Amino acid sequence: MTENLEYFKVFYYTAKLGSVTKAANELSISQPAVSQSLKQLEKNLNVSLFQRAARGVRLTAEGQLLFSYVEKGYEQIRLGVEKLRQMQNLELGEVHIGASDMTLQFYLLPYLEKFHERYPDIKVIVTNAPTPETLQLLRTGKIDFGVVSTPFAQSEDILSTEVREIEDVFVAGRRFMAYKNRMLDLKDLERLPMIYLERNTSTRSYMDEYLAQNGIVLQPEFELATSGMIVQFALRNLGVGCVVRDFAAEYLNEGLLFELRFNKMIPKRSFCVVQSRKSVLSAAARKLLAIME
Repeated sequence: MTENLEYFKVFYYTAKLGSVTKAANELSISQPAVSQSLKQLEKNLNVSLFQRAARGVRLTAEGQLLFSYVEKGYEQIRLGVEKLRQMQNLELGEVHIGASDMTLQFYLLPYLEKFHERYPDIKVIVTNAPTPETLQLLRTGKIDFGVVSTPFAQSEDILSTEVREIEDVFVAGRRFMAYKNRMLDLKDLERLPMIYLERNTSTRSYMDEYLAQNGIVLQPEFELATSGMIVQFALRNLGVGCVVRDFAAEYLNEGLLFELRFNKMIPKRSFCVVQSRKSVLSAAARKLLAIME
């Protein structure tokens, strides 16, 4: 019978300490209350659990059998409470994050470094995925939060916070030097060999939509999985690459690539931290977000 688990708690401490008096002190209740609980448990189980000893009490054979199981349960509870304390004190736990190559490299990485320095026992698991997939992971509860780039469809179940501005640029190498320092029309892109990201990314969707609004439809010569590879293709003069400026910044500064200029500004976008309004974050996830603020 397990109708009253309090009886088993009293039984556990009495058996463990071998004394009704010590059990009463440990539980901060009176000795008569301990004795009454033990009698009620024995009555419910129809068995004698203790016998008097020279100093205190000792278990009967039936009591020893029951204690072997009750002890495991209480030790697991104690261990669970201790692990919970460690989790709350950031001595234990995991944080699951969704991020693309871009958001990881140019926003999230420094914060992860700082977090790891402060809380080395917290395991950080980053799922590398483009924005649409990251949002799906968030909705299915597989990540605590994500860092994505706009544009993406806003919805009531997602809390989105803009954290950094980004800018899309078109870059090229020495083969296209004739276009350097010239003011171009966006329409000029249609006659240039283009290097683009694959279609399942927010960056590709954004540029396709923006150019379409200006009556421009491009047919890229190369469609690649990462912006880093787009930069490498541009360095080898295989075409004009469309990337977020951060990816090409080093090569632009060194003069190995140059940025095409247009008579119409390409609107800037943002990195956003996204959270599910339905989820309760762990202490570790909350602390990492606080560091990122």
